[in-house]
Amino acid sequence: MVIGLVIIFLLVLFLPLSLKVVEHHLELFLFVMGVLAAIVSAVLNPTLFLKAAFDPIYISVAVLIAGLLFRWFQTPLENAISSIRRMMPARVFTALVIVFLGLVSSIITAIIAALVLVLIANALRFERSSEVRFVVLGCFSIGLGAALTPIGEPLSTIAISKLNEDFFFLIRLVGPEVILSLITFGILAAVLVQPPRRGQGKSNKEQNRETYEDIFIRSLKIYFFVAGLTFLGAGFEPLIRLYLLGLDSNLLYWINMISAVLDNATLAAAEISPVLDHKTIQSILIGLLISGGMLIPGNIPNIIVAGKLKISSKEWAQFGVPLGLLVMVIYFLIFLW
Repeated sequence: MVIGLVIIFLLVLFLPLSLKVVEHHLELFLFVMGVLAAIVSAVLNPTLFLKAAFDPIYISVAVLIAGLLFRWFQTPLENAISSIRRMMPARVFTALVIVFLGLVSSIITAIIAALVLVLIANALRFERSSEVRFVVLGCFSIGLGAALTPIGEPLSTIAISKLNEDFFFLIRLVGPEVILSLITFGILAAVLVQPPRRGQGKSNKEQNRETYEDIFIRSLKIYFFVAGLTFLGAGFEPLIRLYLLGLDSNLLYWINMISAVLDNATLAAAEISPVLDHKTIQSILIGLLISGGMLIPGNIPNIIVAGKLKISSKEWAQFGVPLGLLVMVIYFLIFLW
């Protein structure tokens, strides 16, 4: 079992970066790998199958509805964004967008915040490298900010449920660290994202407008992506429980970088327990949240944004991995201190 799961993990980690066919069909690839992991771990049963079938419905419907709304109201929303943009310096606007979406994602959910990020990126029409930096920073911000409340993303919902805590527990536990991160990502966006030149990309306006077929296909892809993560998480859970639980919190912090590939909500479900002290829980959560932004499969907002803007796994990793590692090191030093 262990050898088989290690092979599956390595395939999930490296194939999207090396094979175009896998990158272009990432959602189906993760679905197949998830089913294989569940088979290898001998956890594939009717209960898991039904869970994988029903869990993605809410997210897929939300993505479908949001996609339709953005298509219908794209022009007025772009005009509103452009008007706000003209009221302040470009770099200030870019920084505020990153911070704001991170904060509101805990209320409007990470999925809706990711779709808003795509809309803003399309409206601003950055040069390609700046666009990638902008949305990767945005997804880091959304992934962290959404964890402040149990309605923001699955990880926070699971954490609150397992710890039997109140609605504002995560704000008290990781709020200062998360808000510091959002501000940092905003400052980085102001420095690293080159504002678009006047008139840049105007000819692509119609090209950026999705067809109804595009919207439906993306929703279907999200369905298979979430179902695949459900199978993948269930398949790796025996391995996690066997080798990871009980480790020192500092070591676990770094091991949780595997959430760049595996669903961080599943890892949270396996690792978090009421018997742990708050410092250990804090370390686990921060490690999972930061790592989730490094690669496209690490978080649902990543795959929504990458799919909509056609960002490759390699483009994402070239900026996301160094950024994530830097933030991981900084927080590790903070936790040690």
